[in-house]
Amino acid sequence: MSSRPAAEQRLSDLARLRRVRDRIDREYAQPLDVEALARGVNMSAGHLSRQFRQAYGESPYSYLMTRRIERAMALLRRGDLSVTEVCFAVGCASLGTFSTRFTELVGMPPGAYRRRAEQADGELPSCVTKQVTRPVRNREARRTEPD
Repeated sequence: MSSRPAAEQRLSDLARLRRVRDRIDREYAQPLDVEALARGVNMSAGHLSRQFRQAYGESPYSYLMTRRIERAMALLRRGDLSVTEVCFAVGCASLGTFSTRFTELVGMPPGAYRRRAEQADGELPSCVTKQVTRPVRNREARRTEPD
């Protein structure tokens, strides 16, 4: 019988983690930090970070940055904003941090990505482009390499 309360707690934690993930998906361009996210679901920042990583395989901050970079990729493909404008539009406060994270996730700097997107304009439908250009973290890329 002691497992029932533990199972209920786990389900409750998972529901709160989904709320955090949904908030990040909705509010990625807003200033978000782990403390604010944790307060929103009545958890400590440390507990949220541990539980989020266990459930989703990455920290809340990494998940947030991935959402921001995905949106940045779409804005850069659109081509009507500068890299700096895209940086601030997706909620990043530092162009340097944005460029570094973009390069880590995408494999090229934002300016090079936009130039490449301009050259490829019209080659693929946007829905296909979005899917095939999804950021892949280095650890994910290593998993897909043959042994």
